[in-house]
Amino acid sequence: MAAAAKGAVKEAPNAVHQNAILCETITKEQRHQKLYTNYSINPFRKIHVLTGKPNSIHDTEEGEEDSHFLEVIHRANQEPVKKFPFPLTESQEIGWITKPLLETDRSDRRLNFFRNNSSITKYMDAAWRDKEQRENMN
Repeated sequence: MAAAAKGAVKEAPNAVHQNAILCETITKEQRHQKLYTNYSINPFRKIHVLTGKPNSIHDTEEGEEDSHFLEVIHRANQEPVKKFPFPLTESQEIGWITKPLLETDRSDRRLNFFRNNSSITKYMDAAWRDKEQRENMN
């Protein structure tokens, strides 16, 4: 079988076959093509605005604002939480919900553990501060 493969000569494709392959390729490409006619600026790129010349007539005329363009720019500059109803990536899931699970009540002793100072802790705080001051002076 290997000998038959070695001895077989590959035929050169003729013009009819090449034309059929080309036609099939073109029809596949056209099937998945879309024609875009609505062009706009990419809102995710920074726009470098240059001021006009002070004595130019064309720059002093006030133009109309494009409301759709402004909406697109403002939407692109928003936080992801305001743009999308749910996180798009795994890393966006961390911190997506920022609303606390419990309402904070500072008077509730079960959840708030404030620092209590006794006479011993006040003395040691003063001693540590005094030690740090002496070390910084040297």
